[in-house]
Amino acid sequence: MTGRRRTRSTFRTSHTLHTLGTSSTSRTSRTSRTTRTFRTVRSFSALAVCAALAVGCGVVPGTSDGSGSGDITVMTWAPEDTNATNKPGMPAMAQAYARWINAKGGLGGRKLKVLTCNEHNDRVIAAKCARRAAEEDVVAVVGSYSQFGDSFLGPLGSAGIPYIGGFGVTNDEFTSPMSYPVNGGSPTLLAGLGQELAAVCGPVALIRPDSIAGDQLPPYLDSGLKAGGHSPAADQLAPENATEYATHTKLALEQTTAPDTQTGTGTEADRKGCVVPALGDRTNTFMDSFRRDREDYPAVRTATVLGSVDQTVINATGGKSGPYEDSYITGWYPVASDPRWDQMKQAINEEAFGDNRIDPQDAGVQTTWIAYTVLKAVVESLDGGEVSSTTIRRTLDDGLQVTTGGLTPPLRWRLLDVLAVIGFPRLVNPQVTLQVVRDGRLVAARKGFVNTRKLLESADD
Repeated sequence: MTGRRRTRSTFRTSHTLHTLGTSSTSRTSRTSRTTRTFRTVRSFSALAVCAALAVGCGVVPGTSDGSGSGDITVMTWAPEDTNATNKPGMPAMAQAYARWINAKGGLGGRKLKVLTCNEHNDRVIAAKCARRAAEEDVVAVVGSYSQFGDSFLGPLGSAGIPYIGGFGVTNDEFTSPMSYPVNGGSPTLLAGLGQELAAVCGPVALIRPDSIAGDQLPPYLDSGLKAGGHSPAADQLAPENATEYATHTKLALEQTTAPDTQTGTGTEADRKGCVVPALGDRTNTFMDSFRRDREDYPAVRTATVLGSVDQTVINATGGKSGPYEDSYITGWYPVASDPRWDQMKQAINEEAFGDNRIDPQDAGVQTTWIAYTVLKAVVESLDGGEVSSTTIRRTLDDGLQVTTGGLTPPLRWRLLDVLAVIGFPRLVNPQVTLQVVRDGRLVAARKGFVNTRKLLESADD
């Protein structure tokens, strides 16, 4: 859930071919790529003629076979092997899903092909992944993660390719008409967390990335705190790729325990301060420093959001005796132990047993599963008809309601279904779950979902 400031990136052409990783699809030669590009241009020209003459023509880019018997090709991308946030489980889950669904007869009787791309947390490569999706004639990009929506959504839009179930890491995913988000992104998590912390915390410090995506986080935590009658959190910036955070942990402890910070409304000053790290994969690194430094300060609580912490992180930091005990953590979906995840776990066991990249407790893996659930619903609704980027978008825009087995509320992306949240015209799911660490285990703190819509509407008020 982190991003970076716009920095100039260098990129070599030869390196591009090495790093734009695919899974099961071999790399084509430069000659075949040129030939395919020519065919793509020619096909788009044919499409224009077909539209003008209103007659049927053959297969066009971004479609299955016109007879309804062709394979369905999609792409999933995420950063891997970087110094910042990595999500290798997302493309791995996509590959496992394809094997699992194909073993059951495919999507509507058609084989699902998944291409993958390592976007390396790099703006240039993210755009190249999107352009490659267009070159490969995919019908959708599904269940992916990237900090650079402003780089990849443009190429996807030009090619007419929908972006289904992105991780919600930046606001771009909630503004582009090509995006169909399945969750409410970082804003909903922080707004819901802030509302809960308002009742239990003294001074609150938010430690977040010094980045574009990080700049978007404080207003939403503060909107939740404000709704509970709490003062705003201290906004503390930190690098997202640091190897230690001693300076930042000490500052956070000072901000939440020093006598001159013990002010606020009601009994706020009498409660323990709360430290809220939201640094993605580097949250664990922050907590390593925090665990050492907190002994020199009065007791404080910690809280965060899924995507920064999951059960594996809690285990690695000491479980019941670790810094997350009694911490509130907000997520988009039910806890991983909920039986509603059983089908996903079955698919993993059948098709990816032993693949350490896929953790069913990881929010990225869960988001990818839900995104492919949406794709499956769309294809089945077409009832054997053409599956293309156009028909997928039209089906979603026309109001197909997708149920996800209770993992989310019913999802629908009609114009009438989007929420009246300024800056988030594509947001359709503002609900989050509240979880807490008890005896070292992440469990539900409250039954059902918490709706953050009003909190988002009041952000920055």
